[in-house]
Amino acid sequence: MSNGVSTSTDKIIVDKSRSHRNKAVSKTVRATRERLQSSANGNDLFDRDMLTMHVNAVLQGASVMPLFIVLVTAIGVYLNPDASLFGWALMMLSLHAVNVLLARRASRKEIAAIDIRKWRRRLLVAQVLVGCGWAIFALQSCDTCSGDGYYFYKGAVLLFAISITAMSSFMLRLGVLFGFLPMIAALLATAVLSRHALDIGMTGMCATAVVFFHYIADRLYRSNLTLMSYQSEKDDLIAELEVAKSMSDEARRRAEEANLAKSRFLASMSHELRTPLNAILGFSEVMNSEVLGPLSNPTYKEYAGDIHRSGQHLLNLINEILDLSRIEAGRYDLSEEALSLLEVAEDCIGMVQLRASGKNIAIREQFEQHLPQVWADEKSLRQVLLNLLSNAVKFTPQGGEVTVKVGWTAGGGQYVAIKDNGPGIPEEEIPVVLSAFGQGSIAIKSAEQGTGLGLPIVQAILAKHDGQFILRSKLREGTEAIAILPATRVLQSVPAVADAPAVERRRRSFA
Repeated sequence: MSNGVSTSTDKIIVDKSRSHRNKAVSKTVRATRERLQSSANGNDLFDRDMLTMHVNAVLQGASVMPLFIVLVTAIGVYLNPDASLFGWALMMLSLHAVNVLLARRASRKEIAAIDIRKWRRRLLVAQVLVGCGWAIFALQSCDTCSGDGYYFYKGAVLLFAISITAMSSFMLRLGVLFGFLPMIAALLATAVLSRHALDIGMTGMCATAVVFFHYIADRLYRSNLTLMSYQSEKDDLIAELEVAKSMSDEARRRAEEANLAKSRFLASMSHELRTPLNAILGFSEVMNSEVLGPLSNPTYKEYAGDIHRSGQHLLNLINEILDLSRIEAGRYDLSEEALSLLEVAEDCIGMVQLRASGKNIAIREQFEQHLPQVWADEKSLRQVLLNLLSNAVKFTPQGGEVTVKVGWTAGGGQYVAIKDNGPGIPEEEIPVVLSAFGQGSIAIKSAEQGTGLGLPIVQAILAKHDGQFILRSKLREGTEAIAILPATRVLQSVPAVADAPAVERRRRSFA
C-alpha cells in the first residue's frame, strides 16, 4: 500500500461506542409505559399523583383555615358572648393542625403504590375529624340572640366552610362528602328534635350544598385525571419520537461514516491498482507493437492486444470509480477558467468521430454561433461531454445518427444536448440508470456493457458547477441527454427570456 494514504482511520471509522445516547430516552419510554400500564385504566399511579397534589394543596393553603376560624369566632363572640366558641376554635385549630401535620408527613415520604389506599384513608379520616368540628359548630345555639340573625350567621359560615373545603380537597376523592357527613348528621338530628322550620331549612340547604360541591369536586377530579392521562400519553409520544430521532440520527451517522469509509477504500484501492496496471498497459503495448523485435508466434501478438484492451477497459473503470469516490468524499475540486463550450464540444466530437465512423454513424452539429465563454472546469466538462457522446455512439445502431446541440437556455445559461436514435430507455428505468452502478435492460443485453458510473459522474460534475442534467428517453425512440450550465457561469450574460412563447420555443428546441 502507498505511504501517502493512511488507512488506520478507515479501520475504526464506524464508532459503536455512541449507543449509550439512547439509554436515557429508552429508560424514559419504559417508565412512561409502566405508568400507563400499571393498571387496567392506568389510574393507580395517577391516584398517587392526585394524592400528592392534594397534600401540596393542603400545605399551601394551611393558613387559610386558621384565619377563617378566627374570623368566625370573632363574629360569633360578637353575636353571642359565649366562651364555648373559644373552646370550639381551639379544637378546630387542633384538628386543622393534625390535618396539616399528616399532609406534611405524606409530602416527606415517597408514597408507594401499595400504600396509596392507606394514605387515602388517613387523609379521609383527617377530613372527617375536621368535619366533626364543623358538626359541633352546627350544634351551637344562641339563647340570648333575637330574631333569625344567628341562624343566618351559622348558615353562612357552614356554606363558606363547605366551599373552602371543596376547593382545597377536590383532589382527594370523596373528601368533601365524607368531611361534611358528620355536620349533616348533626343538623338533621337538630331539625328532627326541634322541628323548627329554620333548622329544617338549614339542614336542607347545607345538604344540597354538600351534594352540589361533591359533584363539582368529583368533576374536577375526573378532569384532572383525564388531563394527567393525556399528559402522560404526550410524554410517551415525545419519548418515542426522541428514541426514533436518536435512532435515525445514529443510523444516518453510521451510513455517512460507512459511505465515507467506502469512498476512502475505493479511492485508496483505485490509486494502488493504477500503478501496476499502467505497467501492464505499457508492456502489453510494447509487445503488441513489437518495438523490441518481432514475436515469433502471431498468437502471442494477439494475446498482447487482448491484454492491452482489457487493461485499458480496467483503467477506465478504475478512473470512474476514483472520480465517483472523490466526489462522494467531497474531495473533487474544480479548476475553473474561462472557456468556450463550443470549442469543448467540437473537440469531444472529434475524439469520438473515428468510432462513430466505424459504425457508419453520422454526427450532426447544431451550434448557436458567437456564444460567450463560460467559467468552468475544462477537464470536467470534457469528461461530461465524452461520457454522453460515448453513450450515444455506443447505443446507436449501424447507420444511425447523433445530433449535438449547443446554445442558450431560456434562463440565460448555456446547454449541450446530445440526442441519438438508438433503442432508448424505458421511462421507468431512467432513475435506475441515473444511480451509481445502475444499468438499464438495454445496456445489460448490449455487448458493450459499461460500469454504470458515467451518468452519476455527469450529474455530480454538473451539480458542482451549479448546473443541471436532464435525461429524456422513450423505448424505440432514442435518448436525449442535456447538460445545462446556469446563467451565473456565463461570462457575458444576456437577459432571461421571460415571455411565454419564447420559453415554449426554447423548450421545444430541446425536443
